Amino acid sequence: MDPATATMIANYEKNTGKPFEAWIDIARKAKLAKHGEIVKLLKEKHGMGHGYANLVAMTALKGDAPAPAGEDLVAAQYAGKKAGLRPAYDKLAAAVAKFGADVELSPKKTYVSLRRSKQFALVQPSAADRLDVGINLKGVPAKGRLEASGSFNAMVSHRVRVAGEKDVDAELLGWLRAAYDQA
Repeated sequence: MDPATATMIANYEKNTGKPFEAWIDIARKAKLAKHGEIVKLLKEKHGMGHGYANLVAMTALKGDAPAPAGEDLVAAQYAGKKAGLRPAYDKLAAAVAKFGADVELSPKKTYVSLRRSKQFALVQPSAADRLDVGINLKGVPAKGRLEASGSFNAMVSHRVRVAGEKDVDAELLGWLRAAYDQA
């Protein structure tokens, strides 16, 4: 399990009033068959944030597997030639998870969305030797490592290229924190 998912699971009781396993039981007892139905139930009936509800739904539907389904998506992103980028992703995800209890890491097929009330960034292993960190930063001009997103991804305003753990530094985390604060 990646560190960010482990942090989320550890924070369930503090942020939702119940431990992760209790939410899994609630989701399974509802006997809903579709992911979206479980997410909707948890958000509307229990006031849970999307990232937390998403992780519960994925895990509840997966059965007794040892890792949440979202971890499978992250593992697939960093398989094969991109495996060397996983430590940089883990370092970044763990640092971002400390921004606040409302940080949600939402794995997709090719990237992980970093959300608060809305997406403020995303992390995508774009090549065997590079992660692209897309950041939504309103009113901040592109300069140096903080590039305009260009054709990278229309959902973000900027991009930072990360070649390894050393590039997950105070400068990058500062931009991510600013985007989190704007979200």
